[in-house]
Amino acid sequence: MSKNRRRPPRGRHSTVRNVPLRTHWLLLTALVLTLSAALLLQGYSKHMFDTTADGAPRDPGPARTVPEQIRTGGPVIEGFTGRTASIEPRTIALTFDDGPDPRWTPRILDVLRRNDVRATFFTVGAQVAAHPELARRIVAEGHQIGIHTFTHTDLAAASDWRRSLELRESQLVIAGATGVTTPLLRPPYSSANDALSDADWNAITQAGQDGYLTVLTTQDSQDWRRPGIEEILANATPKGTDGQILLMHDAGGDRSQTVAALERLIPQLKTAGFRLATVSDATGLPAAAHEAATVDEWQGTALINALRASDWVLTALSWLLWAAGAISVLRALAVFVAARRHVRERRKPWGAPVTEPVSVIVPAYNESAGIEAAVRSLLASDHPVEIIVVDDGSTDGTADVVEALRLPGVRVIRQQNAGKPAALNTGIAAASCNLLVMVDGDTVFEPDAVRMIIQPFAHRRVGAVSGNAKVVNRGGLLGRWQHIEYVVGFNLDRRLFDLAECMPTVPGAVGAFRREALLRVGGVSDTTLAEDTDLTMALCRDGWRVVYEERAKAWTEAPATLGALWKQRYRWCYGTLQAMWKHRGALTQRGQAGKLGRRGLLYLLMFQVLLPLLAPVVDVTAVFGLVFLDPLRILGLWSAFLLLQVLMGLYAFHLDDERPGPLWSLPLQQFVYRQLMYLVVIQSVFTAIAGSRLRWQRMERYGSLQVPVSPPRP
Repeated sequence: MSKNRRRPPRGRHSTVRNVPLRTHWLLLTALVLTLSAALLLQGYSKHMFDTTADGAPRDPGPARTVPEQIRTGGPVIEGFTGRTASIEPRTIALTFDDGPDPRWTPRILDVLRRNDVRATFFTVGAQVAAHPELARRIVAEGHQIGIHTFTHTDLAAASDWRRSLELRESQLVIAGATGVTTPLLRPPYSSANDALSDADWNAITQAGQDGYLTVLTTQDSQDWRRPGIEEILANATPKGTDGQILLMHDAGGDRSQTVAALERLIPQLKTAGFRLATVSDATGLPAAAHEAATVDEWQGTALINALRASDWVLTALSWLLWAAGAISVLRALAVFVAARRHVRERRKPWGAPVTEPVSVIVPAYNESAGIEAAVRSLLASDHPVEIIVVDDGSTDGTADVVEALRLPGVRVIRQQNAGKPAALNTGIAAASCNLLVMVDGDTVFEPDAVRMIIQPFAHRRVGAVSGNAKVVNRGGLLGRWQHIEYVVGFNLDRRLFDLAECMPTVPGAVGAFRREALLRVGGVSDTTLAEDTDLTMALCRDGWRVVYEERAKAWTEAPATLGALWKQRYRWCYGTLQAMWKHRGALTQRGQAGKLGRRGLLYLLMFQVLLPLLAPVVDVTAVFGLVFLDPLRILGLWSAFLLLQVLMGLYAFHLDDERPGPLWSLPLQQFVYRQLMYLVVIQSVFTAIAGSRLRWQRMERYGSLQVPVSPPRP
């Protein structure tokens, strides 16, 4: 075999394949941007939609710049030239605003078809995008189609760019839905010529520069008020023989009175000698509709599809978020109930006190900063222990530090660097006791921790015990956040896992094992980066019960920088995914293994993988809600969720006899720490999918550990 193909040694610094992943961040960015674009489109088209009725009272404003010929001219205005057109005598241009509507527009079209009448429909772009088939029917049945903006916005109050966007989007969706374009425009909230203000005239002039004819009204049926059929008929009937542009509505609410009034109005107008026509026919102007350019039709079709896709996305997100919220609340309730029950059950002794001596194994690699504190704390235990420090090829003199202490009952074993699992297996082989405690080299024990952690072994089915790891360096926000996570997240979950008999992890910082159980599963495996999780799952699958003893407290250093935290959690998360995949067979097994599979693994999959993957969607949707929905409602939901977390935190801190002071930083945790954690999950999932294997990443030590104060050893 050639030299360059030789397999590297396995261990802390080995890597089977270490491929730098970058494409997943590009994919995540693309997905977030796509989701943001979909929500932005949805928010603009639906939640910026102005539902105020056209005829609602409004402040007209000054009218100093409106030309006199416009104020006294015809209702069809060419804003660019200032020319107007009037309706021919005894002619009614029947117009409908705000549609198309899936309920009322078809009924109005049916009435017009039965009476052989053509009308003009001023459509809202967002409605056309939602119901393109109705726009096609309007054109196919010989009616004229016009623009009533895209979101029914007041053009007079809109900025220039907003006006252009409203008209352009409306024109595109009409082109995409019908294959035609139209120059006819009716600004929302417009009425007769003499009601035009300076702002109205500015909007009409800008639209005229883009080639639009503004169509105002001369007679308002006021059907938007739903005053009754008789009053609508009276308002819609001309008082003389002058031609009129009659305003009615086919959307915007209940239009049953409009449909009923129209059934009677058309025959009455015909009997009175009036001709009903489209705006173009009534004014003698050329046909308004033109065949759309191919590019406009394609763009319009794409816009319609994008709007529909955004509808589907928002619907799917709504269901996902409701489901995630419900599951999170149920989880909080389950954890709370389990914690209360766990407290009651742990008041009962496991059996006769366990007094046999314990072997404590300390795997160490470059732990010179804290190894002395760790060893001295173990030696100060109020239970007989032998301490085995396995130096795994340290380069900082870790073994020399321990040997220089010359402490009785402490052995140092040196070996070449082979990784933490190998160091643990070396310690297991060298141990002389049947009960083993494994502890990281950056951890110090409380004096009674060893005695407490072995008491559950009085029960013959117990093969391993998880202790209570606590953060020693709690200064600063990052330290507080990790302290909260350890107390609230890890420890509450462990109580639930204990009751459900599906504990997935005995932490490397503080865990106890029965030698018999370790030997039956072959010791500590090095096939995953989370050797503690892998080992715990193997014990569960072998039929052993794993429990949590919260009174066995140990203090460990937490990462002090975001970079160090990322490396640690990346390794934890990736290793957990490896262990879950390795032990997926537990899903179909029975007994203790089945409890791990169908309870523990599914819990981890739901709350440590799937929900964090959904977290970016939650954040983007929250921003969407603040911008386009009711911000008070969104803030209220966020506050309720935060309150639930605070209450759970207070309860967890109470159970662990911790002061609740650090919980003041919990709201800030949502803006930095939470994002970091879900990005870690995303990175880990993509790494696992890509098949890459990570290095064992050692955390930097800070030397903040101290031997806890203890009473004299008996």
